[in-house]
Amino acid sequence: MYNRNIVKSYVFEVVIEEDQFEDGRPGFSAHCPSLEGAYTWGETRDQALERIKDAVKLILDEMRDEGKPVPPNSAVMELESPAVLVTV
Repeated sequence: MYNRNIVKSYVFEVVIEEDQFEDGRPGFSAHCPSLEGAYTWGETRDQALERIKDAVKLILDEMRDEGKPVPPNSAVMELESPAVLVTV
């Protein structure tokens, strides 16, 4: 029997908004509406996006370790090899 490894990739909507830090410096806040606790900040939009990506990954890893299901409002792709998602 052929045993293939399936890699699951999830796509979550994130919201990035102009904001400011407590000291008044401009910045960006980012959150993922479908994952509780997925919230972060960045000095730039790109930094906020990278940080929310890291936050989502940490939350998904924790959910997997605890046996919790991934929220149904994410897009799931099952592939035989790793992939990249590019957003432009």
